[in-house]
Amino acid sequence: MPEKNIDFDTVINRYKTKCLKYDFAKKRGYREDVLPLWVADMDFKSSSYIEQAIVDQAKHGIYGYSNIQEGDGFFEAVKGFMKRHHDWDVDGKWHVHSPGVCFAIANAIRAYTNIGDSVIICQPVYYPFSNIITQNNRKLVVNELLYDGNGGYSIDFDDFERKIVKNQVKLFILCNPHNPVGRVWTKDELLKLGEICKKHSVLVFSDEIHFDFIWEARHNIFQEVSDDFKEFTITATSASKSFNLAGLQQANIFIANKKLKDRFKKMYEVSGLDEPNLMGIVATEAAYKYGDEWLFAVKKYIKENLAFAKKYIEENLPGVRLVKTEGTFLLWLDFTACGIDPLKIDDLIINKANLWLDSGRIFGKSGIGFQRINIACSRATLYEALDRIKNCL
Repeated sequence: MPEKNIDFDTVINRYKTKCLKYDFAKKRGYREDVLPLWVADMDFKSSSYIEQAIVDQAKHGIYGYSNIQEGDGFFEAVKGFMKRHHDWDVDGKWHVHSPGVCFAIANAIRAYTNIGDSVIICQPVYYPFSNIITQNNRKLVVNELLYDGNGGYSIDFDDFERKIVKNQVKLFILCNPHNPVGRVWTKDELLKLGEICKKHSVLVFSDEIHFDFIWEARHNIFQEVSDDFKEFTITATSASKSFNLAGLQQANIFIANKKLKDRFKKMYEVSGLDEPNLMGIVATEAAYKYGDEWLFAVKKYIKENLAFAKKYIEENLPGVRLVKTEGTFLLWLDFTACGIDPLKIDDLIINKANLWLDSGRIFGKSGIGFQRINIACSRATLYEALDRIKNCL
């Protein structure tokens, strides 16, 4: 049966669907008619196979407690997808379900560290990382990425190790690919990070949720970079970004070290988590079994959006730099050279352009003067957003 939902140009009305992106503008202090390209979900219908699987399950009419087990098809679908798309041989014994990657990060912080312990991140980075650390009464340690001022980021390894030693860091939260700067870390970079963490007995939580969106180079799964990295790594993936399923609350966590896995699951029990979301399981299984055609198509469309945005910015937004985007469907725009006070950029974007983007300041102090924009939308929507930026500047 051919895929039905491969039309990414049609703008789908998401208003009044309980949509975080579109229906909560006023509540969050924006105008109701603001154009939102902030939160990282897509404005596209997901695969028709996923839609049909959810409909079929809904028609069963019973929505009781559910779970997954070996041989029921779920993990076989996960395993097959990881092998086809990432040449990654995952073991069912490593797998733990989670309602989301952020939940898993919070769970890992509570499972592997104590109140007052230090957790390190590389900023600018996805802002819930820092929030989750501080809200769980752990010490936030920041390793600032090095920005060359011309669209490129790298890791300051000396600072990374120095801060681990100084603060007796217990856990590192890695973002790979890196949101928002768009880096796909190389094997050598990941090897250096891993060797430092191994040397100082630092556990690594590797958030690889965007790993299906790679535009340049090759994605390397952190725990596979070196054979012994599995022993101190928790790897998080999900179909939520790849197939637009964030509202179904399902992520796949892989922990090869049994002792670490047992501690992780024990903390789940403390949190009151037991069975997974039924529809999340059904949707993920369908995505991983039958969604390849849709995924290839959406990646092609987003890659064309990236090329369109790059050309538009170069031709129409003098002083605005597009940071080189190796992965993710999120662009990181540098406004620091456009002659406007960085602190006034937010006001221009919100009040003059009437755009709802993610201000760079929420990703850390090194994000001031930047904006993150989601390009997983129709070409017409993207054009409108970029045109609004042009007009407000």
